[in-house]
Amino acid sequence: MSLAQSFKMAWAAISSNKMRSFLTVLGVIIGIIAVVVLTSLGQSAMDQVTGQIQDLGTNMLVVSVNTTRRTDITTDLLHALVGRDGISAVSPQASGRMTAKAGTESFACSVEGVEPAFFAIRKLSVAQGRALNAADEENRSPVAVIGVEVADKLFGNRNVLGNTLSVAGHELTIVGLLEEQGTSMMGSEDARIMLPFALAQRVLKQKDIGVFFVSTESEAVIPQAEQSLHRFMQARTTDAEDYDLLNQSSILDLFDQFTSTFTMLLSGIAGIALLVGGISIMNIMLVSVTERTREIGIRKAIGAQRSAILMQFLIEAVVLSLSGGLLGVLVSWLILTGLRGPLAMPQLSVSLGSLQLALSFSTAIGVLFGIYPANKASLLKPIDALRYE
Repeated sequence: MSLAQSFKMAWAAISSNKMRSFLTVLGVIIGIIAVVVLTSLGQSAMDQVTGQIQDLGTNMLVVSVNTTRRTDITTDLLHALVGRDGISAVSPQASGRMTAKAGTESFACSVEGVEPAFFAIRKLSVAQGRALNAADEENRSPVAVIGVEVADKLFGNRNVLGNTLSVAGHELTIVGLLEEQGTSMMGSEDARIMLPFALAQRVLKQKDIGVFFVSTESEAVIPQAEQSLHRFMQARTTDAEDYDLLNQSSILDLFDQFTSTFTMLLSGIAGIALLVGGISIMNIMLVSVTERTREIGIRKAIGAQRSAILMQFLIEAVVLSLSGGLLGVLVSWLILTGLRGPLAMPQLSVSLGSLQLALSFSTAIGVLFGIYPANKASLLKPIDALRYE
């Protein structure tokens, strides 16, 4: 019997019991969906974060204080770091979530206090008006630069320069509108209000500096800048765990570790579903062998070789499993297409690697769980098979 005939007979056997075949491969379908969707989500998230970090540049460092003890870090001390060991700019940041109001409208958003250097460090561009300047910081001017989402929610348009809004009872004049940035893994980058740092400390009631951003002259001097920052922080803390110093690479590595661990965990669950699917295939193939015992006997009696019987049932198991794999890929594609909008991941799709992984898994399951029933069928003796009732 040729390979084409074996595939034709296998498909005919599967098609004769459509509902039973579908229920049999349901475990494979669910497992493949889990594997493909998780792999694609993990890869897309990693690509998105990598792109965002690359957009920020590779010469930014972030220092965050983890202790509740006073560190006596002041803006004057931070400014003194500029020019030391390749450090080109420093800006503290105070942040919190508050409700902004304008007229009868209100909107819960991020309120950030920064110095003028922050815009250059984070590569933030202003679409209208201006960024915060040194005079704003020195005079604690009641001014704000806002994101486009804040403008849309509070004013219904983006021509907002000169308008006022209030945060925690402080009236602020809008002097700048940030360029639209979209959504990152941390949420919307456009739902933010940026104030002079000294003013924001009053608004947010934050006296101590808990986070500050540093920019270096180039990527090459990052090691020297890190050593300088470590010395700076060690002189003001008592324990190495009292602060974190992150560069873009370490941030990316941390996210990569989290994504990999989470994907592996959920892939284990997907593996269980694939195992259940494989057992279902082996079970239904054993039933099929029992139902077709007389057919096997007749074929052997007229000269069919053991290899032909083995190949027929093995191909049937593989076709059954592969059908589940293809259905799983199709449903995965529909799910990922539906998630593009809500997750703000326009590039989300079934990758070639995910497709190869899914088809390899489903084929392997068909072979592994089909070999025993196929072997059992090939070992039947013609006389016993023909006498089977």
